[in-house]
Amino acid sequence: MSKLFSPITLGSLVLSNRIAIAPMCQYSAEHGQASDWHLIHLGHLALSGAGLLFTEATAVAPEGRISPRDLGLWSDQTEAALARVLKSIRHYSAMPIAIQLAHAGRKASTLVPWEGGQSIAPENGGWQTAAPSALPYDADSGQPLALDGAGLQRIRNDFVSSAQRALRLGVDVIELHAAHGYLLHQFLSPLSNTRDDQYGGMLENRMRFPLEVFEAIRSAVPDDKPVGIRISATDWVAGGWDIEQSVVFAKELQRRGCAFIDVSSGGLSPLQQIPAEPGYQVPFAERIRRETGLTTIAVGLITEPEQAETIVSSGQADMVALARGMLYDPRWPWHAAAKLGAQVDAPRQYWRSQPRGFKTLFKPG
Repeated sequence: MSKLFSPITLGSLVLSNRIAIAPMCQYSAEHGQASDWHLIHLGHLALSGAGLLFTEATAVAPEGRISPRDLGLWSDQTEAALARVLKSIRHYSAMPIAIQLAHAGRKASTLVPWEGGQSIAPENGGWQTAAPSALPYDADSGQPLALDGAGLQRIRNDFVSSAQRALRLGVDVIELHAAHGYLLHQFLSPLSNTRDDQYGGMLENRMRFPLEVFEAIRSAVPDDKPVGIRISATDWVAGGWDIEQSVVFAKELQRRGCAFIDVSSGGLSPLQQIPAEPGYQVPFAERIRRETGLTTIAVGLITEPEQAETIVSSGQADMVALARGMLYDPRWPWHAAAKLGAQVDAPRQYWRSQPRGFKTLFKPG
């Protein structure tokens, strides 16, 4: 019996298996509004047989976008555009849908990756960025404004407003983005947070704003709606955020009703030294799971079905999330189920595609 293809519960939501499709930015929105590309992209991933589909990082305010082409959920127009996409997907797929709410902070206002990804100055069509402290990401980035009390309150409110819009869209899971060097991660790391008020300095203070945002979202949605978080477990830079601080943060999140923790790493500093190899981030998820008991999702260079099966069956993590591997092979869960002797959900229109040796691969229904 494959553990990877066994059910798991997040809050009151039961997932049919432990494979999640990770949030992957598409840089294809218009003024924050989902486009036909999102319908095609998310639509075919919703037919993959995974247990959970994350939409991409979704900005809670225009200035929180990584690029001008980022998806957003801050207005009636952005809500209506995403509603159109999700309605079409749900017509053909019962796969639960999760949304990742994000604010890029000092890493906002950049060109899309295929145009170079460089910082865009306000006079060239970009915007003024904001951060915990007035420290740019690198020498080529604009200097962010250090957020004051009013700015912090506005961003808290933006996250809550986007979460409420997500509820109206019928999203099944909400994830708070506190990883990859974006705003909430910037508060956590002493490399990017040099404040001398209640939001800077000691670990308790650096965790304060991310925890306030999480609490605000958790309080704004029904108790049975799973609310989780993605973190970077380490900056991969000496003197920065690390796994020990991540464990403390995870325990504080657990006390506040966090349903799961999605464990990634890096993204805060161009000085990072990442020893990228298959499953290189899994030990971080394993330690957080062991020390907190939180439901964990492991990510990062997980490409093979046997590898994913070992991660969940050995207790290193409760789930795995695939990103680039899923783009390369959008039917990865089908192929994994075939290798592991499991069954997977598939649309009736595709049932005839089962290879001769796998006539029981697709679940009847």
